[in-house]
Amino acid sequence: MRQNPTETLRRVLPKVREVLHVASVEMQLTAAVSFLTILQEESMSVHTYAHSFLQIILLNLEHRDTGVSNAWLETLLSAIELLPKETLRHEILNPLVSKAQLSQTVQSRLVSCKILGKLTNKFDAHSIKREILPLVKSLCQDVEYEVRSCMCRQLENIAQGIGTELTKSVVLPELIELSRDESGSVRLAAFETLVNMLDMFDTDDRSQTILPLVKSFCEKSFKADESILISLSFHLGKLCHGLYGIFTPDQHLRFLEFYKKLCTLGLQQENGHSENQIPSQIIEQEKKYTSVRKNCAYNFPAMIVFVDPKNFHMELYSTFFCLCHDPEVPVRYTIAICFYEVSKLLNSGVYLIHKELITLLQDESLEVLDALINHLPEILELMSIGGESSIQENKLSSLPDLIPALTAAEQRAASSLKWRTHEKLLQKYACLPHIISSDQIYYRFLQRMFTIMMTNNVLPVQRAAARTLCVFLRYNRKQEQRHEVIQKLIEQLGQGKSYWNRLRFLDTCEFIIEIFSKSFFCKYFFLPVIELTHDPVANVRMKLCYMLPKVKSALKIPADMHLLQQLEMCVRKLLCQEKDKDVLAIVKKTVLELDRMEMSMDMFQKKNYEKDLLDQEKEREELLFLEMEQLEKEKHQNEGRSSSEKSFEKKRRDPRTPTQSLPKNIPVSVPGPSSTPSTSKEIKKSKLIRSQSFNNQAFHAKYGNLDKCASKSSTLAHTPSVSGLVRTAMLSLTDDSFRTRNTSSVPASFSPSPVLPSTSRGTGNTADPKSSGSKDAQPRKATLKSRKSNP
Repeated sequence: MRQNPTETLRRVLPKVREVLHVASVEMQLTAAVSFLTILQEESMSVHTYAHSFLQIILLNLEHRDTGVSNAWLETLLSAIELLPKETLRHEILNPLVSKAQLSQTVQSRLVSCKILGKLTNKFDAHSIKREILPLVKSLCQDVEYEVRSCMCRQLENIAQGIGTELTKSVVLPELIELSRDESGSVRLAAFETLVNMLDMFDTDDRSQTILPLVKSFCEKSFKADESILISLSFHLGKLCHGLYGIFTPDQHLRFLEFYKKLCTLGLQQENGHSENQIPSQIIEQEKKYTSVRKNCAYNFPAMIVFVDPKNFHMELYSTFFCLCHDPEVPVRYTIAICFYEVSKLLNSGVYLIHKELITLLQDESLEVLDALINHLPEILELMSIGGESSIQENKLSSLPDLIPALTAAEQRAASSLKWRTHEKLLQKYACLPHIISSDQIYYRFLQRMFTIMMTNNVLPVQRAAARTLCVFLRYNRKQEQRHEVIQKLIEQLGQGKSYWNRLRFLDTCEFIIEIFSKSFFCKYFFLPVIELTHDPVANVRMKLCYMLPKVKSALKIPADMHLLQQLEMCVRKLLCQEKDKDVLAIVKKTVLELDRMEMSMDMFQKKNYEKDLLDQEKEREELLFLEMEQLEKEKHQNEGRSSSEKSFEKKRRDPRTPTQSLPKNIPVSVPGPSSTPSTSKEIKKSKLIRSQSFNNQAFHAKYGNLDKCASKSSTLAHTPSVSGLVRTAMLSLTDDSFRTRNTSSVPASFSPSPVLPSTSRGTGNTADPKSSGSKDAQPRKATLKSRKSNP
């Protein structure tokens, strides 16, 4: 049909029609799917399809195999959506009058019910009332309960086609009659249809007609088959929501108690069964009870709305506790999925379910943990800002078991074979800087991320740990800790013995480029990254080549001109010295991409305005963290000074202390405006002055470096060959005076520790490659030796 539709219809389709009469089940199913695909792909016009294929579909609807019949029925129902009204009336609706008669087979009448439900969307209300509703009434009163049940489930579609008035006068009486049917499956179908149609009835119909039916159905459900309880428990939340506002207080309480009873169904009985049941019946009954409790867990958020979140502790907390501690995994899994919705509904009362959060985090089943962590950041955020007190400084101080539960959950996921759950959990841990303190993350989580990156065998898990570690580093509040983490990244990963660790270092640098500002990456990671161009393993060099465009995008011109020249020098070396053909091919492609790239400038450009603005915001936040750290140090110093002054003042006022014993060099504090700032305005003013001085220092430092970089770039620009460029770059790396001038221009709060290799603008790499102790670092050692020997 795709290649030659005309010849297919003329020559192939007649053969298919002949074969289908005697075809096997597999061929029938394939033909039904093929006809549906032809319709969906619109290989021909709708009229051509109706003329060529519709009769074949109708002939095979009554196939003796139920699976084949259902497959052809699905094809027909899909075709009804596209066929014109006249074709539907003549080809489908008119023959349906005879197909729906009692003289036809049960299967034929069942097919007629489903077709009638679909046809109501294609005709107007008058046509439905005149041509379709008589057939509907006849099938609702069919002698076979299967037909009555099937027609009952189509009444919702029919009601949507005929409107509210005809629904009240025609459909509702049929539903009431079917709800009293002798067959349980028919009553169940009527109940589910009523629940789905609640929005179509007014308040009077709900209170006078539907509510009594629902009450009767609920009262008889415990005496009936457990399958009815399963359906009732599934629709109970929708039912309570639809009937909300018409319940009397007594009815409200009765429905709530009914829900609570369903939540513990099968748990309060002795062994959950009677003595005269055989083991197979016991197992089947317990499965049904589990399904009921699972549906109750699914409807728990709706029941919170039903009782009002203010009454949660008195009315539903004990039920929530039982669901979270249910012995069956499907129940706990479902309540874990709903935990976020419950937290949102409770709002300020979310502190009530702190313990249940810990319980689910410590659940022995990883399925429950996997369901809970889908919305773990949102849950923890609600926990941190909600509760009885609105003080956010303590950050979940009322939940001391949270950190042990989180670490235990990660270790349990790590020891299992479900690495996707482990990966997802590590990704969600990136929210922790907004939830707990920086020190807690540093001592309880950050080292664990390092361990996973170094020892785990699953690449997605390692990458997830690397990204989360970068987020932890981004929001770390102490410069000493940040430097320690950066140093470990460079030494243990970037200069590690295993090439696998060096590959993970490049992954981590990609995340750093994404999360941090450009200046941060250039300061600490630029030189360690391009140093890997000398790596002895081709895979490392290959990954670095793929990463070079991102590295170049982190540079700003003209401040980073010296770094750009070092990058170009490394690329030239790769082009000239690379022996691996795969790496060389990637280098050539990368060179073309690098040439097409536009460099970022220190000032804003129209093309990259949004990116530059975002980078400026990142850099501003990084500087703010440094300033906040400095302010905290000053605060602690002032507190220590004031405490010593208070103790001195206390001693001075003590009459038993002789005046002569006071040291002469200790000043006596005199209250007045000349003392330390006591008002909030003065404190704000001092902070503002410190912030402005810090920003000015960073500003002058950057443009002081810019002048130095310009002089260096002019020297490098006159080098006639690649070897001369190499020598000049080596001299710039080992020039002590150049390094001294640059480090003096960097702000004091941004200055690296002596052992930390820094690649700030104009600063060379001072790391000792011997500290890595790896055989892979030998080429880098040789390079450094040549640098030192060069005068």
